[in-house]
Amino acid sequence: MRSEPGARQPGAASPVPPLSLVRDHTVYSCVMGSRAFGLATDGSDTDHRGVFLAPTPMFWRFEKPPTHVEGPAEEQFSWELERFCALALRANPNILECLHSPLVAYTDEVGRELLALRGAFLSRLVYESFARYALGQRKKLEADVRRHGAPRWKHAMHLLRLLMSSRDLLRTGVLTVDVGDQREPLLAVRRGEVSWAGVETWMSRLAAEAEQAESRSPLPPEPDHARVEDFLIRVRRASALRNSGAPDMP
Repeated sequence: MRSEPGARQPGAASPVPPLSLVRDHTVYSCVMGSRAFGLATDGSDTDHRGVFLAPTPMFWRFEKPPTHVEGPAEEQFSWELERFCALALRANPNILECLHSPLVAYTDEVGRELLALRGAFLSRLVYESFARYALGQRKKLEADVRRHGAPRWKHAMHLLRLLMSSRDLLRTGVLTVDVGDQREPLLAVRRGEVSWAGVETWMSRLAAEAEQAESRSPLPPEPDHARVEDFLIRVRRASALRNSGAPDMP
C-alpha cells in the first residue's frame, strides 16, 4: 500500500499535514500559465505556483516532509524550497519561469531573497534543458498529427513560446516570460490559423537560433551552486532556531 507524502505511519508522531505547509509556510507564490505569458483569453485558468519552507525539525524525523504539494486551491502546485532550488540549478524550464513570473502574488523575507538569487540559477545549461523539454513536446505534437491529422494547437502555441523564451534568454542573459508583441501571432496558432507545416518551420527556425546563440551567450557555463547552497543553509538554520530554541551553531 502507498500513502501520500506526509501521511501518518503506524507508531509515528503525527506530522504536519502537507496542505498546512502551503498555508502556513509559503515563502513565495505567483501566477503562471497563460496569464503570466500574456496569452490569456476569456476562458483561461489561473495557475498558481509557490514555494514553501518546511520547518527544519521536520527533517530530523525518519519521515521527511514532502518535496511538493498540490492544492489547496485548484490549479495550485508548490515545491519545498530545497527541491525548488535543486530543479532551478538544473535549469528546469518550469521552475526558472516560475522565478521570473511578472505576476508575483506573495513573498516574505525568504521569498524576496530567493527572487534576488534569480541570476544565480541562470547558466548555459538552459540550452540543453529547454531544448530537451521542447524536443519531447514536439514529439507529442507530431504523434497527434499522425493519429488525428492535427496537433493540439494550444500545446503548439506554448511550445513556440518556450522556444522564443529559450532563444532570447541565451541571447540576452535575461529570462522574459511575457510574450509581448508576439501575443497575436501565437494566438493565431492556438486558433489553428497557421498550418502545421508553417508551425514546424517556425519551431525549427527558433531552435536553430537558440543553438547559434548558445556559443555566444552572456550566461555563465554553470549556475552559482555555492551562492544558492549558502542561502539554503542560512534559511534552514534560521528555521531550526525559530522552531527549537536551540543555541546558535558555529
